[in-house]
Amino acid sequence: MKFSRRQIMAFALTVPVMLAACTATYRNHGYVPAEDELMQVVVGKTNQSELDGLIGRPSSQGLLTGSAWYYVGSRWEYFGAREPREINREVVAISFAEGGTVTNVERFGLDRGQVVVLSRRVTDSGISSIGVIRQLMGNVGRVQAGDIIQD
Repeated sequence: MKFSRRQIMAFALTVPVMLAACTATYRNHGYVPAEDELMQVVVGKTNQSELDGLIGRPSSQGLLTGSAWYYVGSRWEYFGAREPREINREVVAISFAEGGTVTNVERFGLDRGQVVVLSRRVTDSGISSIGVIRQLMGNVGRVQAGDIIQD
């Protein structure tokens, strides 16, 4: 069987497209400061006004009182025609005293759908905003593709 030049060209163009569709691509959404950037934040000494220059502004602030800043980042996997899947989510919560001094620096992640503490530097013993962290982490799988794909 002999192939025409057109058939060979069509095959040569189709194969790379098919192979590219089988490759996973990844996108990062949000912003979470790196661990070395967070080390610049000294619990009990760094003031809220200094954070803007040290690690940048967060995507979310504490509800009502502004007593905490939340940095949220996630990584999404795109594979062919499949619906995008969130494969990682991290939240960094920085809490403040009434005077604006940093009291807690905490990093949370997910392990098998459960919120886990990845690191914690605190001056007080209670975590008053764990409900907000659970809300930020608990939306895994509930986000629709249209919510994250921008036109």
